[in-house]
Amino acid sequence: MSFNTKLINLLKTDTRMVDDEGELIIAAAQDRAWKIDRDLVKLLLSDKEIKSKFFEEIEEHWIFNLNIFIEYISQKNFLDNSYTRFRNRIGLTIGEKYLRERGDVALVWAYKDTVLEGGQTKEEEKRKEIFFNEVLAQDEINRLLDPKVLTNFTRYTTKGKQPVKDFKRDENGVIRENLIVKGNNLLALHTLKTQFRGQIRLICIDPPYNTGAEGDTFSYNNAFKHSSWLTFMKNRLEIARDLLTPDGFITIAIDHAEVFYLGALADEIFGRENRIGVVTVLHNPKGRNLSKFFSSNSEFMLVYAKDINLAEFNQVAISDEVKETFNHEDENGNYRYVPFMRARTVWSRENKPNNWYPIYVNRDLNELTTEKKTGYYEVFPITNNGKEMAWKNIQSSFIALNKGKYFMAQMENGKVVIYHKLREQQVYKSVWTDKKYQSEFHGTNLLKKMLGANQFSYPKSLYLIVDVLKIMTDENDIILDFFGGSGTTAHAVLELNKDGGTRNFILCEQMDYAETVTGKRVQQAINDNNSGDFIYCELMKYNEAFMELIQGAKTGKELLKIWKEMAEGSFLNWYVNPEVPEDALKDFEELGKGKDGLEKQKQLLAELLDKNQLYVNLSEIDDAQFKVSQEDKALNKAFYGEARDA
Repeated sequence: MSFNTKLINLLKTDTRMVDDEGELIIAAAQDRAWKIDRDLVKLLLSDKEIKSKFFEEIEEHWIFNLNIFIEYISQKNFLDNSYTRFRNRIGLTIGEKYLRERGDVALVWAYKDTVLEGGQTKEEEKRKEIFFNEVLAQDEINRLLDPKVLTNFTRYTTKGKQPVKDFKRDENGVIRENLIVKGNNLLALHTLKTQFRGQIRLICIDPPYNTGAEGDTFSYNNAFKHSSWLTFMKNRLEIARDLLTPDGFITIAIDHAEVFYLGALADEIFGRENRIGVVTVLHNPKGRNLSKFFSSNSEFMLVYAKDINLAEFNQVAISDEVKETFNHEDENGNYRYVPFMRARTVWSRENKPNNWYPIYVNRDLNELTTEKKTGYYEVFPITNNGKEMAWKNIQSSFIALNKGKYFMAQMENGKVVIYHKLREQQVYKSVWTDKKYQSEFHGTNLLKKMLGANQFSYPKSLYLIVDVLKIMTDENDIILDFFGGSGTTAHAVLELNKDGGTRNFILCEQMDYAETVTGKRVQQAINDNNSGDFIYCELMKYNEAFMELIQGAKTGKELLKIWKEMAEGSFLNWYVNPEVPEDALKDFEELGKGKDGLEKQKQLLAELLDKNQLYVNLSEIDDAQFKVSQEDKALNKAFYGEARDA
């Protein structure tokens, strides 16, 4: 049963929304949606698939998106492959109203209401991409984003390759393995969502910059025009948000070509209020002398929190300049004193009632206690202008820390101010210029040394990612990079785990260098550290295998052979006759004689394939047609277990 049919049948169960003939009254459904009718909401929540379409989960509460619902039921034609209601515009609007009519702003562009698969696997590959309309093609999207069968499982250790027998999990049932997943990263993210929804502390990505320059992996599909690139990013950032822990972060590397539009897009997805900042990284001091005006020597890192009220940076020194500010020393190392009172709005007495309590200080200012004593100063976290705030720690934590001479009291302008020891900590600057962030020495040259040749364009500095991890993760967190590239994020996790941490990385990489560069580098890092391991696996290909054959073909004769194989062993679009008639072959050969004939032939064959069968869906794992081995069936069962994404 299609999504549309299921929805109509469900709505018809409410007699208030049907006529005497038993047909659904759209206007009645619209009216009850506008009124947030309780019975309608309960009805829509009763079906898992329908709930996921029209509701958004926020802190374990499901919020009804009435605009999406009304838009969906108001469509007159439910075409399976409608592209978009927008054409060739990029602009600022909200609810399709002019800015003068509304106070809020959102980014709108052609194809915003679509899902873009983005299936490139080779840097030189040109491939016409598939777009599904989010409102009209719900069934197609559901099939596209279904979890996929995983295959080619291999565990890499310091002793080399080992078979995978099971997956390590923590006490909450969350998989705790280092993973490299090869395959389309949008589909890989939706596959990972079943196990890692709400479990990723940090997402650290370096996506294609859409510059059109050599080495930019987004140079295919007509240089991926601006609007298509935004769609590509939107689809992936939306699922990324769902994977983050409530106190999680995402960092996105980008340069000037798309930074403004990416920022507006990220504001919309993560919330402008959750934007922590934009870091400028001096990654190439020499610059690139290719521009008429400025020589670009820096790039940007957009930083967002899942919820800024829950997010906290680790306070660790990342520069020598900052370390010099820790001008006190005891048996535990260098430190400095900082106010114990938190003065930010989120740390008000109202918001943090457990952090509001008196501290009693003797007249010599050398004794602090929470026990009320005669003649002692009674100190509350109150600002000079009378605002009631909160202490950094709750009372029990203060008592424990106070045993170790952690606090100091000082008289300032007739008022007792309480300080605590801060070790190797700082408020981070938004411009990072340290030499260790230079990509030539700590990216390109490092990778060349590890792999023996320059096999990757513009890798990030290892130490840039190490410092990001220091700031935004704890020792047992999970870190995700779904643009795995050369494997810098995984290498940084392994490097930081030298402190005894048990952080895990998950990389997704769809390019063919997933094994030869990404996996090889991570293996080398494990060998260098003499510790650690990771599991490599792939989304199981079906039509994607034919897509790769098509792209790799050198002659029309090779393509004809592939066409015949497709007719026998692939899923074709519904409108395609599986036969290969003689007259079609003649037309196909004629097509190959014109300008860019081979490329046109490739495009034609690619269009014949059903894009929803590029990979094997988990729901079809037992279908004999896909020839999933018993070993893979067992490992998929072990991986998915009881899916956590209920």
